[in-house]
Amino acid sequence: MSLLSKKAVVLMLAAVAGFAAINAQAAKEKVKTEKVSLLDGKFAFVLPKGFVADPLPASPSGAKGTMYTNQTTKTVVIAAENQIPAGQNVKDNDGEFLDGSVSSFIDDQRKALPDFNKLSEKSLTQKGTGLGLRQVDSTATQGGGQTLNTTLLAGSGTKMALVQVISRASDKKAHDALVKAIVKD
Repeated sequence: MSLLSKKAVVLMLAAVAGFAAINAQAAKEKVKTEKVSLLDGKFAFVLPKGFVADPLPASPSGAKGTMYTNQTTKTVVIAAENQIPAGQNVKDNDGEFLDGSVSSFIDDQRKALPDFNKLSEKSLTQKGTGLGLRQVDSTATQGGGQTLNTTLLAGSGTKMALVQVISRASDKKAHDALVKAIVKD
């Protein structure tokens, strides 16, 4: 699980860098909604109006993802997936895989972000697909300010997915509504 968690951290670091880049991002034409699909469609959601997609460069480990930014709300959503190392193949709701991944992820976040503060951790199962998710809610200083962070981890077959929602700390109501829209089945 240690190698797996390192891959999740690579994705998280991309999120941190992406949040800092919001203010530097050139204006792009906004689309009405952004459809996001991970794990061969098992983890899919639609972001509300105002988000702009920007592909992230592939990581050395092969992780691929997209950063969605909303200039108006200063919100970032990172959606990324990667192959599970060592040829592992996991069930759609593999508790051991999810628990190990989230535990290592939290440890790595504490090391990477000096003021990382885990607020809560939840186990979820999407009703429509049976896909298991682990949700970690936290706060940290990123991009020069205090942020609310919700990280969702999932795995299916030979792939793992990470979705992270990063919002201004003062925008808890909108942050919670966006997370609820993403985890719905």
